[in-house]
Amino acid sequence: MNWPGFSAIANAWWLLLLIPLIIFYFLKLRRPRVEIASLALWQSVVNDQRVNSPFQKFRRNILLWLQMALLILLVLAAMQPFFVGGSARSRYLPVLIDCSASMAATDAETGKSRLDLAKQRVREVVENLLPDQRVSLIAMHSTAQRLTEFTDNKRILLDALDQLKIRDLPSRLEDALRMTQVLARTVPVESVLVYSDGNFPQRVSFDLPFEINYQQLPPAGPNAGITAFNARQTEPPKWDVFLRVESSAALAGTVSLWQDGQKLGNATFVLDAGQSQRITFDVESDVSSRLEAKLEVDDGGYDSLTADNVAFLDLPTARPLRAYVDPELTSYQHALQGAQNVEMFPSNGSAGNGDVRTAAYDLVISSKLDGRSIDAVTRLFIGVIPEDVAPLIVMPVLTGLTEFIDWDRSSALLQHMQLRDVQISEDVTKQPGVEDANFEAAGYSILAHGNNGPLLLERRTGATVEYFLLFQTENSTLPYRVAFPIFVSNAVQIARQEAGISEVRASKTSVLPPREVAADTEYRIVTPSGESEAVRSGKDGILNGVAAFESGRYRIMDGGSEVVSIAVSLLDPLETSLASVEQIQFDELSVKAADELLDTDRPLWSTLAAIAFAVLLVEWWFFQRPAVG
Repeated sequence: MNWPGFSAIANAWWLLLLIPLIIFYFLKLRRPRVEIASLALWQSVVNDQRVNSPFQKFRRNILLWLQMALLILLVLAAMQPFFVGGSARSRYLPVLIDCSASMAATDAETGKSRLDLAKQRVREVVENLLPDQRVSLIAMHSTAQRLTEFTDNKRILLDALDQLKIRDLPSRLEDALRMTQVLARTVPVESVLVYSDGNFPQRVSFDLPFEINYQQLPPAGPNAGITAFNARQTEPPKWDVFLRVESSAALAGTVSLWQDGQKLGNATFVLDAGQSQRITFDVESDVSSRLEAKLEVDDGGYDSLTADNVAFLDLPTARPLRAYVDPELTSYQHALQGAQNVEMFPSNGSAGNGDVRTAAYDLVISSKLDGRSIDAVTRLFIGVIPEDVAPLIVMPVLTGLTEFIDWDRSSALLQHMQLRDVQISEDVTKQPGVEDANFEAAGYSILAHGNNGPLLLERRTGATVEYFLLFQTENSTLPYRVAFPIFVSNAVQIARQEAGISEVRASKTSVLPPREVAADTEYRIVTPSGESEAVRSGKDGILNGVAAFESGRYRIMDGGSEVVSIAVSLLDPLETSLASVEQIQFDELSVKAADELLDTDRPLWSTLAAIAFAVLLVEWWFFQRPAVG
């Protein structure tokens, strides 16, 4: 540290009060003339005059020195002196605090989490604020949250710091920096302080307009956690349950599986740093049931993060897939007849029991746009052009042959398919000037391209996914290719997954999966920690976009009754790995973690005020002491 520094140097003018103080002590009351009977006392009178000369009084009057020292100390305290720290001093300092899932990791020695250490260091910054400094606290996880405005009110800052808690989410540094960039437009921000364990991507797409002081927290202990949890139905009522366990260090332990509170079995794992292991269980369930997986590290090992030690999965009731196919789509009906565990409607030319338009299905394959009125989670339209897409393309006409030029092989609907030899006698052409971005702006993804325009579109709305094949199947060679039964089978598998029939996956934290409820109705969401939030469903009866910042089971309440509960548990695998980066690569430069702890300015006014108070007590004692005879 360097000395000195004053944040209110103008208050030094108060030192001029020393002048009237000293003058006051030079003033002296005249003693009265007294006649004495003898000159024997003359020598004592001369000595008394010498003692009471101005300079002698100034030199020997302790009370004067005490009062001068008291005044000097008070003026120095008013000048706000401070020890100058090693870091650059900023009047407006944003402090970014990482509160992602990995910040809950602890170390074996102290048992403190990384967030506890971050709070401790930020508290020092707040307590050492100078009078002209302002701090804004920003929490960062998957998004950024501004906790305080720029303020020097230590009570507000410390209260916000105490209320900061872990979110079971990954960390996105760029979101917090963008928020800071917005703040920098209102106040001059020269430096940003970042406290994190470094568990975020090394490359951040952001152009820095200010300096970054990256304070990397010390690493936590080792960790093992569950990163995947899903189940696949083989044949009712049998399920294959799969888990994946990953570890950041050499650890061994046990994973147990529970069904509706009953333990089904155990499986052991032995992992080195960075390794993962797949664990399987056989489960039988023909009704809806709840699965819970629990991870425990063997004795002698240390697991620093508990949030990824438990995972939840809800198995649905075993039933066949309900599929509706327009009667005129005979090729699709024939393809579905060979599928296992599929109940197809209409059967024998009949729609079955009830009105087909109001019945609930898992898959609808229709050649009419009004097939949207059929209740289903997955819809496949053949030769149908959506109304909002019609202005973008020329209506297909029977013309020369069209071919598949390219298709999205990663799409679940087109996987394992070869479409290069398929020929189409309908020409789907984009309007002049229309680009692929126009379809994306309308909410559609292009899965397959033809010579002159798109051939297959995908659109997801809430819990519903729709596919649009923009040409009639009978006007192509697709039904005569091996790709056609694969195409129908893929549609069935998508419908099974969307309906949660054949394969279910544990939900990750961040946002609750969409849930179909009553339309335009207010519900209360109760979090695993007991907090509640009021949300309203949309006019389509879909409740979506509900934040899930912590792992556990969320209850959707309608008044005092529970409508449904949804479990989210899986963390981002990066959080389980506890990996950290010591250098952040931005667009134009890189920032390394600081080698030493942040050396902040330390104010001294409180110390000087305490010394002044002590001097005041001494002065009071000296003035009030009894006179010596």
